[in-house]
Amino acid sequence: RVDGLEARVGELEATQFSTTTKLKGKTTFVMGATSAGGDSGYKFYRGAVRDTNAFDKKGTKGGADAYNRNFGAFTFNYDQRLVFDTSFTGKDKLRARLRAGNFVKKSNAFSGAGVNLAALDVATDSGAGGTSNAVMLDRLFYKFPVGKEFTVIAGAIARNTESLAVWPSVYNKGGAKILDWTALMGTSGVYNKETGQLIGAYWKQKVNKGDNAFSVSVNYVADDKNGNDSNARKGGFMTDNSEASLLAQLGYAGPEWGLAFGYRYGQCDSGNGLRRGTEFAKNNTWNNNCVAKNEQGKLKRFDSSSNSYALNAYWQPDEAGWIPSISAGWALNNVSADRLVEGSPVDTQSWMVGLKWEDVFLQGNDMGFAVGQPTFATSVKDCSKASKKAGTCSETPFDGNYVFEWYYNFKVTDNIAITPSVFYLSRPMGQYTNNLVKKGGGGYDGQFNVFGGLVQTTFKF
Repeated sequence: RVDGLEARVGELEATQFSTTTKLKGKTTFVMGATSAGGDSGYKFYRGAVRDTNAFDKKGTKGGADAYNRNFGAFTFNYDQRLVFDTSFTGKDKLRARLRAGNFVKKSNAFSGAGVNLAALDVATDSGAGGTSNAVMLDRLFYKFPVGKEFTVIAGAIARNTESLAVWPSVYNKGGAKILDWTALMGTSGVYNKETGQLIGAYWKQKVNKGDNAFSVSVNYVADDKNGNDSNARKGGFMTDNSEASLLAQLGYAGPEWGLAFGYRYGQCDSGNGLRRGTEFAKNNTWNNNCVAKNEQGKLKRFDSSSNSYALNAYWQPDEAGWIPSISAGWALNNVSADRLVEGSPVDTQSWMVGLKWEDVFLQGNDMGFAVGQPTFATSVKDCSKASKKAGTCSETPFDGNYVFEWYYNFKVTDNIAITPSVFYLSRPMGQYTNNLVKKGGGGYDGQFNVFGGLVQTTFKF
């Protein structure tokens, strides 16, 4: 009888789901809308008739009214994530994540359609190829320790911001993430969520619990669209066409305070690049595209790269109260290319300050407020005499803008949270805003802003 029972137990164990694999799920509902204000756009622009019903990011079509017609509707969206974590030794981790959503990239304001700064953290990369309700595998990597202080990460689908020893901000820690730009601490030029084929490692000093520790992180990511392409002229891993990002971070952080210096080198940064910023700074594909048509109309390779630097720091009180935690970030970005288009961004900057209050009104609830200037141009390529005379090029960037965000995270239970939030984008098109007025290109003579409101409900299981 005992032998028979053991045989049955052995057969059951051989067919059961692995005891070392854990499933974690997260469902997010988002209900809300955006609304634009400012200039509606002129019917005639530089002598040409333009469509004021359509809207494009460069401001050459439409304005506030066109934006509201195309992107101002109230929507009810979702994002679903299923994470499978498997450990073979108890210290390593093989992660696979399935994801689906209905934030369609080309038509939903919260996914960055219209203006990229309105994109929510939960909405970005939701659904395979931006397709509604399509399930995709968006993480697949293996992470394992080497000794007591080193960790190595390698994966076919991994993200640079998730392969760091420390995250130098407490603004979103344990709470809600609203705008994608504020979730990246205002330094999206360095922490740009580049995802693809990754190899990385980090060292974190082993210290007593509660003490600050030094850390060093380095990772290399080939863009997901390029790194798995066997054609070396179009992509490949560690080739001239990988559109890769090399991210390095030096940190010194602990529970109460911390700081970090980050650096990212971007190769042919026409993909993720600076990730978020004004439309003028973000759409800098003239300089960042390594393969483009030359003057004869033939495809030619141009050397192009970007260098981004970031300083981030945070501090939080020992106990929750009226004094909030403070997280701050500042970044500088520079583009270097064989061919720099006249009047195009060369140097850009950004900064953000985030305040977070814990246990507001009720224990477990928190409130956050952030303000900053998303990536904006501070210098551009010199203009030729001919383009200056024609009025088609300006050497003075008028790209300034601000972002304001407020949220209150209400915990219904340990697994359910409701987060009402509002945000305001003062000038998300940056220098392109000038195109909305009859005589564009001469200073801050255009107005275009976006206000957003939403309720985000999160279920964790």
